[in-house]
Amino acid sequence: MKFSKIVPYLIAISVFVLASIIYFHPVLKGQKLQQSDITQFRGMVKEINDYRGENNAEPYWTGASFSGMPAYQISAYYPNDFVRSLDQLLRFLPRPADYTFLYFFSFFILMMALKIPWRIAILGSVAFGFSTYLIIIFGAGHNAKAHAIAYMPLVTAGVLWIFERKYILGFTVTALAMALEIYTNHPQMTYYLGFCLLILGIVKFVDALKKEQFSIFAKQAVIIIAAVLLGVGANAPRLMAMKEYADKSTRGKSELTIAIDGSQKEATKGLDKAYITEYSYAKLETFNLFIPRFMGGGTLEELDNTSNFHRFISAKAGRKVADDYSKQVLTYWGDQTYIEAPAYIGAVVVFLFFIALFLVKGPLKQWLLAATVFSIILSWGRNFEIVTNFFIDYVPLYNKFRAVSSIQVIAEFCVPILAALGLKEFFSSKITKEIKQVALKKAVLTFVGFIVAGFCLAHLFGTFSGLRDSQQYTEIPGFLDAVIADRKDMLFSDAVRSILLTFSVAAVLWLMLQNKLKEIFVALALFVFIIFDLVSVNKKYVNKDDFKKARNIEQPFVASEADKQIVQDTTHYRVANFTTDIMNDGSTSYFHQSIGGYHAAKIGRYQELFEYQIAKNNMQVLNMLNTKYFIVPDDKGNPQAQLNINANGNAWFVNNFVVAKNANEEILALDSLNTKKAAVISMSDAEKINITTQVNTDSTATISLQEYKVTSLVYHAKTAQKQFAVFSEIFYEDGWNAYLNDKLVPHYNVNYVLRGMEVPAGNHTIVFKYEPKVIQQGKIISLSSYAIILLVAFGWFFYDKKMSFIKS
Repeated sequence: MKFSKIVPYLIAISVFVLASIIYFHPVLKGQKLQQSDITQFRGMVKEINDYRGENNAEPYWTGASFSGMPAYQISAYYPNDFVRSLDQLLRFLPRPADYTFLYFFSFFILMMALKIPWRIAILGSVAFGFSTYLIIIFGAGHNAKAHAIAYMPLVTAGVLWIFERKYILGFTVTALAMALEIYTNHPQMTYYLGFCLLILGIVKFVDALKKEQFSIFAKQAVIIIAAVLLGVGANAPRLMAMKEYADKSTRGKSELTIAIDGSQKEATKGLDKAYITEYSYAKLETFNLFIPRFMGGGTLEELDNTSNFHRFISAKAGRKVADDYSKQVLTYWGDQTYIEAPAYIGAVVVFLFFIALFLVKGPLKQWLLAATVFSIILSWGRNFEIVTNFFIDYVPLYNKFRAVSSIQVIAEFCVPILAALGLKEFFSSKITKEIKQVALKKAVLTFVGFIVAGFCLAHLFGTFSGLRDSQQYTEIPGFLDAVIADRKDMLFSDAVRSILLTFSVAAVLWLMLQNKLKEIFVALALFVFIIFDLVSVNKKYVNKDDFKKARNIEQPFVASEADKQIVQDTTHYRVANFTTDIMNDGSTSYFHQSIGGYHAAKIGRYQELFEYQIAKNNMQVLNMLNTKYFIVPDDKGNPQAQLNINANGNAWFVNNFVVAKNANEEILALDSLNTKKAAVISMSDAEKINITTQVNTDSTATISLQEYKVTSLVYHAKTAQKQFAVFSEIFYEDGWNAYLNDKLVPHYNVNYVLRGMEVPAGNHTIVFKYEPKVIQQGKIISLSSYAIILLVAFGWFFYDKKMSFIKS
């Protein structure tokens, strides 16, 4: 290959590296982005990292959060995870510049698959990578989501190559890209990618029928499915563990048919509809895809001293007070609970998308337009219930994910693709100047018409009132009026901004048609417009002020005096931190074994235990979890430690049972259970071990924990007669095994979430080991998948070479 042929690719990579580093330039000083979710994650993963360092092995379990849970969805390295090395090779820049580079690079590969000229390909890549939603998710710490989005274009490129009959290249790229996509461990984004590719497949299928090429389409579909399955197979340990855990997590089906108040509740196989649709786009809010602060921008915005809000406060309380109050104003007036920033695709990019609608023909346009409309409609969630409810009730897996508004990522992916295809046609000599002029005029009129329509609709039907206004701005007369005036000003200024950008881009393209500007200068001008449009908005939400010293990010939590006091106790126990939202707190797990934690997919039964019992301050339940310490606020609000002398300990013998017919009876029995003396057990388990309601008591019997090692717990028991022991550890049958004197013995689910087992008379060593079979089973599938990918790719390549040689 001549050097001149690789120059465009070197230029593209250089542009992507520079753009990523310049935007996130504090990384050059060794600083790191402060991300709220990642801060909590560091607390959740502390015990796991410590275990790795000490044992050079994976625990696949953590006892530091939610009284114990699998580590599959927190942090886990799997055997034969070769795709991890490939991912690290591609993400060579400091975080989060690495993800931004991956956005650009992956999209550029897609542009090559679509045969887009390299200059336009760079424009499209930058437009995609700097889309506001893709940048602001870094601020929240949604790294896995960004990671998954970044590989969407690469998977799509492989699929398109297969449809272009470049079978070896397409098969290999699709398989490896799908392996990378699943490796990112964000099933929701991968699921949305599936919708996008399904729509592409439907469009291609219809096109094949029209051209009477069904047999070719069938062959291509088989190759795509095979490549996808192999990419899935390469992640077998990860996916099998995820599936195993999902069934027992809050994403799975609950056994309870009663609500917390005792009333009957609707049976679901996934998340609650209200929870799924909590973050739903209002129909009007869709206009913020090209008018950034159409609904006030992010939930909180900083206003300058020219704002109505600042002038109002200044007149009432002085400029200094106004300066402070204006730093965080509730400017968002949509109906989502909270948003970091608008999902702004860009006025420039969307305008180019409209040009493409009048220039591009064929199935690709149909696919991209259909996928865009599809994602926007589904993002309305509860605001378009007839569609949303259908998908929740009947479309597989749709009810496993929340925040339906995030499906707009499909639109954020498809709009830049069609915009690039439109530019390709606009720069093409195959289309006449007259056709381009007509398309340009129509695009200007249509797009500006949409902007004006959005502005008018907001004033006709919008209230400009936010969800929290009644809590913040109603005490002082005129307060809310000033905020609403600023919201209207934001809409007006950003609508004008979008119109001016539209006219600027249109003017440059018009000058090119009149031969007043060369294509290279037009491309550069468009590059500048796209960068200015997107980066100027993005910088309002993620900028250099969000970066901190690496030391502060890597060690985000400082031990309080309460923490220091508690860690003096070297026994195995748990802590309940009542100074925080227990079930959304990773900080306590950084220092202690916490009954809480921070994760979106907790063990389902544990979440129910919290809602039905712990949230009601049931001390007997806290005791059975061995909650030896409470952290509570003192008179000044500072955390202080309290010793709970009534904690049950690590294990104890019981002599009474409540035999429950179903999960409802199990959870309700804990209302009044003396957990030191009695245990709740299901009827099916009671029958297995012939338990009635009472066993013999041995007052001299003892049982104690001798050793705790996250994945191995060793107890010593001494009893003169058969007893039943309850352990203050979470029951998770898919992995934990019980051994009595080195012999595998059964153990049972008691007290809704804990472990229990029969202990015969005598002196015994009881060991619980975490030995998940799913990892070893997945390991074999993973290795086989990699081998098949390589064998098929190389075998196909040499077969083609041989056939070409024979024909020549």
